[in-house]
Amino acid sequence: MTGRQRIMRAASVQCLSPIPRPSTAAATRFLSSTSLRSQPARIPLDIPPPFPVTKICPEPSCSCPSTPSMPAPIDFDQPLNGTMAAYAQQLLVCTGQPDWTSRIEEDGQDQNWGELVRGLKRLLGRGGKYADPFNNVLVTNSSFLPSSSTSTATSQTASAFLFPSFKYFPSIPVNLSESTDFKTDVSTFVRAFLLPSESRHGGKTREDGLASEFPDAVDLQHSPVVLICGHGGRDMRCGVMAPVLEKEFQRVLQSKGFASAGSDNSVIDHPDHAHIGLISHVGGHKYAGNVIVYIPPGMKEAGSSVVHPLAGKGIWYGRIEPKHVQGVVEETILGGKVITDHFRGGIDHDGGILRL
Repeated sequence: MTGRQRIMRAASVQCLSPIPRPSTAAATRFLSSTSLRSQPARIPLDIPPPFPVTKICPEPSCSCPSTPSMPAPIDFDQPLNGTMAAYAQQLLVCTGQPDWTSRIEEDGQDQNWGELVRGLKRLLGRGGKYADPFNNVLVTNSSFLPSSSTSTATSQTASAFLFPSFKYFPSIPVNLSESTDFKTDVSTFVRAFLLPSESRHGGKTREDGLASEFPDAVDLQHSPVVLICGHGGRDMRCGVMAPVLEKEFQRVLQSKGFASAGSDNSVIDHPDHAHIGLISHVGGHKYAGNVIVYIPPGMKEAGSSVVHPLAGKGIWYGRIEPKHVQGVVEETILGGKVITDHFRGGIDHDGGILRL
């Protein structure tokens, strides 16, 4: 074997020798340090909330009713922020009842308001002519009394509030017909007010010109609205909590200068009036009591000519007990601050969803 052959053989043997590997611990340390070096440090974003806030609901300064015993546990562990379902508008159908069957479209079989709910569900629900996954309209029953004009024997209308448009409609047609015999029907109302101004997928949009078919519509400018889920026919936690909260909101608001505060809508809009009513299921019975506060666009801060900081907005609260009612009234309705510990979400005047 020549000298050149011996050198080539030695080189090939060396190439076949196993390559030494680092220990498992060393490899772990190597990968860990590499991972840390490759990930840029996250910089927390200090984004201010879209409205004035206070973290904790203040303790009441006067005696209030005790929290009733619940028929099932309340969830005090899950954070509430973001638990409100996204929606574009909420229609409150005036039924004059404090409770309803589990599925509200099965209630009010011989009532105009029941026909309105069923018509809206057929048009806006799954498979409906105006169904739109990007335009979620909450059709909700309320304990507010219907307008007296809807109770006549020949009437085929029902009453409702619409938010965040802050409108009251004393007479909405309940008939739903495929013929053209009726100048206005439920679909006319839907096309005039409940469809989106702009469609995100090329669907049907609002026909603003049809609003003239509802000349008796009333704009709410001054009266705050307090809605409490009281749907005992769906879940008894709200059914038990809501009546207690309703009475306490009436008491506290009257003590703060709202001469009339209740579910009677004989007064539609006045600075001395507040609407307080029970409503059907809006999601989250395990967070009872569930309360929605709508602040009308023309409302002022208490004792001031300054526009209310929450004007035109709807604020959703969860886990509200009687001891929290005074704080909600003073902080939110009068003071314009959102209580973050109870905040589930909100909606702006243009339908934008509010989060913290």
